[in-house]
Amino acid sequence: MGGTRTRAHAEARRGAGPGADRGSEVRVEAGAVHVLRLYDVAWAIDLARVEALIAAQTPEAVARIRLTRAEPKAMAFGVPPLEIWLGTVELPMAGGPPIKADATARLYDFGAVSIALRVPAAGLTWNEFTDLALTVDDAAAEPAAAELWTTLIERVRRLALPAFERPSSGGVGRPTVAGLEEDYLLATVQRFDPPLNAEQILEELDLIPLLSGERRELSDAARADLLRYRFSYYTTDLAVLTWDRAFLVEPTGDRDVADVLEVANAQLLELRYYDELLDQELPRTYARVAEARLTRFALSSRRYRYLARDIQTLVAEVTEITERIDNAIKVTEDVYLARIYASALELFRVPSWVTSVDRKLAILKDTYTALSDEAATIRIEVLEAAIVLLIILEILLAFVF
Repeated sequence: MGGTRTRAHAEARRGAGPGADRGSEVRVEAGAVHVLRLYDVAWAIDLARVEALIAAQTPEAVARIRLTRAEPKAMAFGVPPLEIWLGTVELPMAGGPPIKADATARLYDFGAVSIALRVPAAGLTWNEFTDLALTVDDAAAEPAAAELWTTLIERVRRLALPAFERPSSGGVGRPTVAGLEEDYLLATVQRFDPPLNAEQILEELDLIPLLSGERRELSDAARADLLRYRFSYYTTDLAVLTWDRAFLVEPTGDRDVADVLEVANAQLLELRYYDELLDQELPRTYARVAEARLTRFALSSRRYRYLARDIQTLVAEVTEITERIDNAIKVTEDVYLARIYASALELFRVPSWVTSVDRKLAILKDTYTALSDEAATIRIEVLEAAIVLLIILEILLAFVF
């Protein structure tokens, strides 16, 4: 773990000047580090049923999430996710005592679950806060933490399994994509001492180690790229996004930006899942088409019909789920959150995954059309052959009798 940087190091990194020393003097009076893991668990989740199941046992442990900053007509969840309190846990630390963290889970109706560990931070210098974020991130990725993540997601499965539609573990007809998950780090600050506005934060604090996860110096081009996606609405708030982490300053303490980033990660996870699912299904479909073409003429039409029906079912199911994913958040008027959401989708390359899924669905649709046409052609040929045979039979009978 890196300690507090020296003044000389800070000046070399940020350049000499009145604000060059201030980063080591600024304290994070209220903040937290959130580390997320997202998993695909089912085709869909009946959130109302989960809410009823958990509320019957511990009503205070479950709640629906809604955006507080935005007006409902301006930006809202399509179906508000459900948050479950999982208690306080210990994140293992290699060579040190475990880190205590508050654990929560969020369930999305399109089959994703997000597990979040929140480590509070108060009274830390900026350098200490950066070190805490990097330490928590490293610890969460260590093999020693794998058991904790597995325990938490399995606990959610046990609590909510009756509400899972075709769960990913042992569900009938539920394809599996092994090892698929997403992770994200959020470093949030509610209050600095002394207070800083967004411009001062960018000028006087070095955000690069926190945003990059690197303790070594980065090039100017890399530093500029990391700060490319930064947003402020008021002078006192700030959001800086990168591919796998974000730094957020929100004096009011609301979590709208964090919630939007989590939804974008959940959408990415599910699109990756369905992209890989279709990657598995396409070769199977081609093999089944080849097998159907090898069957006897009289039976191939029926096989084509069954295969076409299966393809149509798969296309319909994936299309329905991807529409749910796409409608996870509805944006109309809140320009600030909309910009952050659009930038997150761009950073996570979600449009590319949407294009990939759509292209594979189009291939399956074309295959369905071709199979349907071929099956219809075979039926017509069979009918024509039957008619010819009947005519020949009638001629033969006429000669015989």
